[in-house]
Amino acid sequence: MSPRKGAAAKLKVAFQGEPGAYSEQAVRKLLGNEIEAVPFPDFASIWEAVREGSVDRGLLPVENSLAGTGILQDNWDVFAQGGFHVVAEVILQVRHCLLAPKGTKLRDIRHVRSHPQALQQCRGSIRKLLPGADVQAWWDTAGAAKDLITKPEAGVAILASRLAGEIYGLEILREGMEDDPNNFTRFLLASREPQPPPPGVTLKTSLVFALDNAGPGSLFRALGCFALRDVDLARIESRPIPGSPWRYRFFIDVFGGRDDQRLGRALEHLSEMTSELSIIGSYPACADWVETKQKGKSRAS
Repeated sequence: MSPRKGAAAKLKVAFQGEPGAYSEQAVRKLLGNEIEAVPFPDFASIWEAVREGSVDRGLLPVENSLAGTGILQDNWDVFAQGGFHVVAEVILQVRHCLLAPKGTKLRDIRHVRSHPQALQQCRGSIRKLLPGADVQAWWDTAGAAKDLITKPEAGVAILASRLAGEIYGLEILREGMEDDPNNFTRFLLASREPQPPPPGVTLKTSLVFALDNAGPGSLFRALGCFALRDVDLARIESRPIPGSPWRYRFFIDVFGGRDDQRLGRALEHLSEMTSELSIIGSYPACADWVETKQKGKSRAS
C-alpha cells in the first residue's frame, strides 16, 4: 500500500537479524516506533542497502561490554573506508529471556537454542536452571524463535529478547538469563550523508588515523594532541590495515564536535604526524555515556 498523498514517508532503518532481534530493539530505543525497521541477514547487506539508498540508515553493533568488538570489528573497518557517516549512537542493555511455546514447563525442556554469543553469556544460568539440557547454536536469537514457531519441536526453548517473544507468541519462562547483568551493546547509526547534530547536547566524534614510520613514541605524541587541549577520549582501539602486514589504524572516540575549536586544533596537530586521518562522524553522545562521564568527574573532584 502506498503512503497517503501528502503523508511523509517513514524513515527506513536497516538492522541485522529477524524481527525481534536485539538490533531492532536498539533501533526503536533510538528512533521510536514511527520508523520502518527493515531486517537484513548480515552486516554486509546493511552496508550495501545504505550505499545504494534502498534504506535511509543502518544501525550497526560495534562493541559489547563483555565481549569487546570481536566479530563486530569489520563494521569499524567499513567506516574507515569512507562513504559512510555516524550520525547517532545508542547503548542497549541485553536482557536474555528463556522463551518457549505456551504451556511449556521447565521440566519439559531438553534443548536450548540461540546465537552462540547468547548461549555463552547464559552458560551458568542454563547449567543451574536446566542441568540436563543441551545447547544448540543458531544463526540469530530472534531467528531461533521464528524457526521454532515455523517448525514446532517439543522440548525446545530459545534465548532471545522479550520483543522476540511478543512477536512470535512465545512465553517467557525466565527473564534475565544472562550471567552478568552488565551486558551492554553499543550501536552506531550509519548514513550516506553527515547530519548536523542538534544544538545544546554533548557530542562525540569518532575518527580513524594511521601512523607510518613515525618513530618511537609516535602513539604517545599522537594522543598528546588531545591531552594538551583537554579533549577527553572515550575509546581507543587499534586494527590491522588489510593488505599491509604489521601496520595499524587507530580508532578513537572523543568528546566534542568537529566544530569544537579545541578538537579542531588537536586534529590539525595530529594531521602533521599521520599518514591518514579521517572523521567518521560527530553525533550526540548516548545518555549512558554522558551519565558515566559526569559520575567520573564527580568522583575525581
